[in-house]
Amino acid sequence: MNTWTTLAIRTGLRHWGQLCLALCLATSGLAHATRIKEVASIEGVRSNQLTGFGLVVGLDGTGDQTTQMPYTTQGLNNYMQQLGLTLSPASLAQLQMKNVAAVLVTAQLPAFARPGQLLDINVSSLGNAKSLKGGTLIATPLKGADGEVYALAQGNLIVAGAGAAAGGSKVQVNHLSAGRIPDGAQVERAVPTSLQEGSSVNLSLNASDFQTAHRVAQAVNRRFGEGVARALDGRTVQVQAPPNPDARVSFLAEMEELPVQPSVAAAKVIINSRTGSIVLNQAVSLGACAIAHGNLSVSISSTPVISQPNAFSGGQTVVQEKSNIEIKQEAGKLIQVPASAQLADVVKALNALGATPQDLLAILQAIKAAGALNAELEVI
Repeated sequence: MNTWTTLAIRTGLRHWGQLCLALCLATSGLAHATRIKEVASIEGVRSNQLTGFGLVVGLDGTGDQTTQMPYTTQGLNNYMQQLGLTLSPASLAQLQMKNVAAVLVTAQLPAFARPGQLLDINVSSLGNAKSLKGGTLIATPLKGADGEVYALAQGNLIVAGAGAAAGGSKVQVNHLSAGRIPDGAQVERAVPTSLQEGSSVNLSLNASDFQTAHRVAQAVNRRFGEGVARALDGRTVQVQAPPNPDARVSFLAEMEELPVQPSVAAAKVIINSRTGSIVLNQAVSLGACAIAHGNLSVSISSTPVISQPNAFSGGQTVVQEKSNIEIKQEAGKLIQVPASAQLADVVKALNALGATPQDLLAILQAIKAAGALNAELEVI
């Protein structure tokens, strides 16, 4: 093999490697691109919350104390009447149902759920039951906000906890008054949706932003043609959809996979006043300013002083308190904070102050008031 052939092979391999690298970078960029389904959802396609009152039976003496929880007795009486058993008021007053607990059952009915589909349910104690471990939830209708029954729940509880008590001592691991039943409810009624109604569907953005709404409409129009989508406001994008149900589902499935570049979030600083936590997003910038911060501490100490009277004076011994008050203020030097355009520089500038998170709460508010912090302060 001559020199020219070897050089040609090496040159071809080098160009082939560069082409593969470019393809890999392009593929990785597409793989990590934000899709429309991640920034918006189809309006009207939503889940619904269900709730119901039920009874858990079969407890090992850890149920409600019926003398303090009358609705447990009433709930059991109503259930017995449905089974054809009627208890007299005197019998109800004598019931000691330590194996029964009143509970609240909650579930989430997903969109497009059909009768026969199974749902996971959460069961929480309403009374003073010590534990729901080992209990069985009897048939409980789950209702929606309109008062209609959409599911029926029943099954054995799973309680991820344990506990024991004896002689006034008690040991407990995790929570015993709440449990879960996987596939514990069956859908009895479907919720109608407006997905197939009208000539258009609306996309609802997860966050109100005019730039993101404009880019979503542009991405849809580039793929399906001009005029198919238009942004109505900063949160809603209206899209013309095919009238045929199968074609509409295919259209929405393809539209949700379209890549879109979301806009940069507005600069914001989140302050948790209870825990002292501070979170800054990447758009926060800092102008040049000077900060002087010093600590002021006040110490008060009390020392008991005994006043002893002379002998045969007829006086009484008196105990008094002597208070010592000391005020100490640490010297706070003036620190110049340079202008910071990136989040990393902002963090370095704040760390240079050497202040605690609680002190930073006051410092950030003062910097914002001085006009040197280009961000919105939000206290939660």
